[in-house]
Amino acid sequence: MRDMPDETRADPTAATAKARQNHAGRAVGRAVADWIAVRRRRLSAGELGYLPVTLVLAAVWIIFQGLDSTFLSPRNLSNLSVDIVGTGFIAVGIVFVLLLGELDLSVGSVSGFAAAVFAVLNVNNGVPEWLALIAAVLTGTAAGTVQGYSIARTRVPAFVVTLAGLLTWNGLMLAILGTSGTINLDEDGLIAHLTGYYFTNAGVGYAVAALATALVFLASYLDRRRRRAVGMPHRPLHTIAVRTGAVAVIAFGSVYLLNQFQGLPLALLIFLVTVAGLDIVLRRTHYGRQVYALGSSVEASRRASLNVTAVQTAVLAVSGTLAATGGLFLASRITSVSQNSGSGVLLLNAIAAAVIGGTSLFGGRGTTWSAVLGILVIQSIASGMALTDTPTAVQLVITGGVLFVAVVLDSLSRHTLQAHGRA
Repeated sequence: MRDMPDETRADPTAATAKARQNHAGRAVGRAVADWIAVRRRRLSAGELGYLPVTLVLAAVWIIFQGLDSTFLSPRNLSNLSVDIVGTGFIAVGIVFVLLLGELDLSVGSVSGFAAAVFAVLNVNNGVPEWLALIAAVLTGTAAGTVQGYSIARTRVPAFVVTLAGLLTWNGLMLAILGTSGTINLDEDGLIAHLTGYYFTNAGVGYAVAALATALVFLASYLDRRRRRAVGMPHRPLHTIAVRTGAVAVIAFGSVYLLNQFQGLPLALLIFLVTVAGLDIVLRRTHYGRQVYALGSSVEASRRASLNVTAVQTAVLAVSGTLAATGGLFLASRITSVSQNSGSGVLLLNAIAAAVIGGTSLFGGRGTTWSAVLGILVIQSIASGMALTDTPTAVQLVITGGVLFVAVVLDSLSRHTLQAHGRA
């Protein structure tokens, strides 16, 4: 009796498809194995990266979803994605300052001052919204530049100069608001649309997700080719493919959830584009390398002929600009500016977000995405507390506890890096 031909011989196309599938599976396996090996090596050396804040965020979401099933609903996640933007902008500015090993205590007052400038110009004096918006942002830039130059030239610790700024900008805000105390913004105006506009067309969100995924792959591939050309270590293609796939899952999954409610929020899109752009500035430009170098050692940077005054001034200017931008988004959320703008726990939340996200208090370590993860943790706690009717006092205690753990981990990480000669 003749042997029947096996499946492989009978269907070469199926065999080819199966071979490709096996090859893809092996590539994914190698990429995961490589990632685990690198992660173990970095953890043993004290480089914790985003792991702690990711675990905390996952724990917060699991706990509050268990307490209230609406926590991870599209509606709540959509609101959460908009709520993080105002404070998130301010936290990103704090990241820049922390990279220098300094601290900016004036960002809350700068955000309120800038929002007040916009309200007075637009509502009280009839200046067009777009022009008042530019003036408000430049107000933050000017405030940060003055503080940065003062710090660089006098070498007075940043927290002292910015503490003076906190009082000064808050006083100026109260002065220009006058006796009225509160100015209501146009609910159909430009500023209101910053947090009130959603791309209801589902295709827009998916197009943004596809573009983001393509850009991540392109950036990784070009970086690999550049490193390979000069003989430097580089990521293999299968690792780049897996990383890009992970970004695609997150991007498309987020868009899918947001489309279940009102669509992609304009505020979130502006925030993420800004964060990504500033991340490129920090990691890919000469200016960014100067910021990291200055944070690692000021004296070494001076001896290397680094323009310390220019870098410090520029960093505080960035912080002031982002604080002003955050203040406008916060004003947009409530469509008003009052004497309480920029006060309360805003400053503490912005600093906590940067530190919880993984930016080192000792300078030289952190990225703009640290602020995104950190503010997600803080705002998730606030959202969960609101859904479960938990007192604000408990929220502050929990946030403080998370911040304390983040600081302790940062300190332990620094000691480990020093022991390995990497800090």
